[in-house]
Amino acid sequence: MKKYTLIIAIFILFIPMSDFAQGCMTPTKDGVSIIGFVQPEWNYNFFGKNDEGKNLNTNSFYFRRARLGVTGKIPYDFSYYVLVELSPTQGGPQLCDAFITYDRFGPYLKASIGQYKAPFSRESLQPCNGLYTINRAKVVEELGTPLRDIGLMFFGGTGTKQIFGLSNENIITYSLAFMNGAGMNKLDDNPNKDIIGRLVLNPWKFVSVGANYRYGKQENPDSAITKKDERSRWGVDAEFKYFNFILQAEYIYGTDKGSKLTGGGCGTEPTAVAGNFKSDGYYVMAIYNTPWKIQPVVKYETYDPDKDTRDDAPASYKQSTLTFGLNYYPNDWARVQINYLYKIEASSSTDINYYNEYPNDMIVIQLQAKIE
Repeated sequence: MKKYTLIIAIFILFIPMSDFAQGCMTPTKDGVSIIGFVQPEWNYNFFGKNDEGKNLNTNSFYFRRARLGVTGKIPYDFSYYVLVELSPTQGGPQLCDAFITYDRFGPYLKASIGQYKAPFSRESLQPCNGLYTINRAKVVEELGTPLRDIGLMFFGGTGTKQIFGLSNENIITYSLAFMNGAGMNKLDDNPNKDIIGRLVLNPWKFVSVGANYRYGKQENPDSAITKKDERSRWGVDAEFKYFNFILQAEYIYGTDKGSKLTGGGCGTEPTAVAGNFKSDGYYVMAIYNTPWKIQPVVKYETYDPDKDTRDDAPASYKQSTLTFGLNYYPNDWARVQINYLYKIEASSSTDINYYNEYPNDMIVIQLQAKIE
């Protein structure tokens, strides 16, 4: 089985990135700015043939994302950020981000209110237009759901203040958010709020380590059940930079009581599944910056949606993916990404009822142009 050929990928294990703002893009100048980006894409799915010999492969052009927005400052201590998603494949047109920030006491303490990315997971907080691979890891999209929410967040860092004799900027950064927990563009359906916290240590420029936690209660999808569902998550992550090498890793563990959200990802609607679940997963990724504006990437990820069942149980088998990528940056505003995804489904070698492996590898090519 092809999963056994991937053991060599484990050598990339562990390692570490700097945190990102709660929006998709960071303004590069003061005053009012038009921001946005478009990501047209082509993918080819290798689904093989059915029993009748019909070719099941798919071949499609589409828009991954098409976002346009505005950001600016209001005298003297306020700023605003609004970003709209226009791509129909991401549920558009719809409001993606919209928040106001008060930064009178920055960099030590700032506050934002509105809709934005929840401060959970390193890769989730990495901007869509700055991802090293076209897709986020499945564990991030599943256990980070909802990636966007509405609420109030306090955040900041140590700025240029020296701690323990270290001179790096923002040695410590933090975020603490109180959010609806219902997802983007939705009113809360109960009086409870999700509590989300993230802490990042960046003692030197070449290394950063982060930890995050989330807890919340939601209404069960079955209106006949009055007891609220519970959702808790915790995760750790790190990034290490050495000359032209970047190494990243992240682990997330989650428990769901009553129901859990699956799917969703960046800008799309998650689906509720009834039951109690313990889930976890991780990814490890290596990136190399060449002198020719070309960036090779290798990423291994795995996700177990239900740790209380065997890894090859057909309804909730463990899933892994090995991504081989190549990024090309012709300038500061454009990027070309090529990814080949080698997918592995946990399967039994003796029981056909527990055989999940099937043709589903894919190749994806994305072109990006930024507006700023």
